[in-house]
Amino acid sequence: MPILEYKCTSCGKVFEAIIIGDAPVPPCEFCGATGAERVLSPSSTASGRQGARMPDAGGHGCCGSRPSEKGCVPGSCCGKAHG
Repeated sequence: MPILEYKCTSCGKVFEAIIIGDAPVPPCEFCGATGAERVLSPSSTASGRQGARMPDAGGHGCCGSRPSEKGCVPGSCCGKAHG
């Protein structure tokens, strides 16, 4: 099942949801508003080994920050482009 990202048009926060078939867009999990817009997210693959783009044991991503810090969004490396 695909995990899709949505950005709330009310509070601006990004959240993920599993959408099955033609199910409606869910309300924002932060503020409860409806009408979120789908965000195009980069695809990701996991190889089963830890690499530069996978979080380390301390929870740090490839840019050295924790994913919970400002600027980090799902599907990104702290908001920086991979390359």
